[in-house]
Amino acid sequence: MKHARLAVLAGYGRFTFYRMDLAGKARIEGKGAGPGGFTLCQMDPEGDSCKTGEKPGPGPGGLTIYQRDPLEQARNTGKNPEYGGLTHCETSPAEQGSRGNTRPVPPLQALFREHGVDVVIHLAAQAGVRYSLENPEAYIDSNIVGFFNLLECCRHYPVRHLLYASSSSVYGNNQKAPFAVGDCVDHPVSLYAATKKSNELMAHTYSHLYRIPATGLRFFTVYGPYGRPDMAYFSFTKAILEDRPLKVFNNGDMYRDFTYIDDVVSGILPLIENSPALTTAGVPHKLYNIGNSRPEKLIAAIEDALGKKAVKEFHPMQPGDVYQTYADVSDLARDTGFTPSTPLKEGIRRFVAWYKGFYQGSRGD
Repeated sequence: MKHARLAVLAGYGRFTFYRMDLAGKARIEGKGAGPGGFTLCQMDPEGDSCKTGEKPGPGPGGLTIYQRDPLEQARNTGKNPEYGGLTHCETSPAEQGSRGNTRPVPPLQALFREHGVDVVIHLAAQAGVRYSLENPEAYIDSNIVGFFNLLECCRHYPVRHLLYASSSSVYGNNQKAPFAVGDCVDHPVSLYAATKKSNELMAHTYSHLYRIPATGLRFFTVYGPYGRPDMAYFSFTKAILEDRPLKVFNNGDMYRDFTYIDDVVSGILPLIENSPALTTAGVPHKLYNIGNSRPEKLIAAIEDALGKKAVKEFHPMQPGDVYQTYADVSDLARDTGFTPSTPLKEGIRRFVAWYKGFYQGSRGD
């Protein structure tokens, strides 16, 4: 697929559409939130222009609790010199990234029709377990309806490969560890997890019916610079620096398989040109775990990076949470030769250095 045209949908709760030519420089390039934006920068690290559309308004598919200035502005303008050098941004009427909800269908269809797409990397979704308890409609709107609309575009404007984000949340309270893609995932414990399991079923169905090669990526607790401020590593860092107590759930007895953002991107890239082979049922669909294979506690790593102890308030387990996550990445290693390996202590050190630079004006070491 050397000359394939690539579309990356990036963002939380809404998408930014970027079209790139895998043979060379990006035709439309940019920096979005989360793994999508980092994937773009890794693919075109010398990119010097970011083409974006208008900032969305509030409401379903628009800005959510995860899009907060100045962090939102930095994500969307590409002014992140340590991650890809996308330092200049402007809007071009003739050629621009298109920002909006993944619904209704016509805008998405127009993008596929006008730009032409061979490969789709769909990393735009409404993320987060706890927020799904507060605003469930946003998850149905973005993760179910939005994903359906994208699948319809891949059906009517055939693509060579669709890669889409799933989540370790699909495993629920899995008692078997590590979690393997063949494990039972029929018992989600949050609506967010249910929407991600639904995505896998929907993608499999479209792969079966319309022969759309599709690969689902079960991400395990992705963390790093420009991440979601609601996530524990982000909010804990902020609280410790501000001398505020941390809300620690399940009395601190929780473990997560933390995966640094650079490892996530390194896991995605080799899969782009690795379309799934037919299953024994004749379906071109495959799932992978992308995790660090190390369930760990978080607070000590943050304390070490900050050189400061946390004040803790212990609380019982919250609804929708799970005791641990733990990825079996043997399939990913076998098929790509890559295994995520950034230690939590090192990843948190990098995050804290970024955080201080972004919010306090000091880059640190």
